[in-house]
Amino acid sequence: MRRSKESFKHESLQDAKSIQEILKAVTKGIAKGKLTFSDDDGEILMEPDGLLSLKVTATQDDTQNRVNIRISWQSVEKRKPKKALSVG
Repeated sequence: MRRSKESFKHESLQDAKSIQEILKAVTKGIAKGKLTFSDDDGEILMEPDGLLSLKVTATQDDTQNRVNIRISWQSVEKRKPKKALSVG
């Protein structure tokens, strides 16, 4: 069974404290195994489980600063079955 691609995107200006609260909510959601993102335009539910891939990048260019945090994982139904290892 193939699920259709779902996506959610939100962009806004926030102060540092608001961003801290959003990041805390993300960490709590990861701990619970349930992340829900929503705004007036839509909603998406994600269920992080097992090993998650983390990528952090930081760049500075003149006055522009950027930090990107990417967390990804495969859904349980999408994971490939583990193959048995045989050593002879």
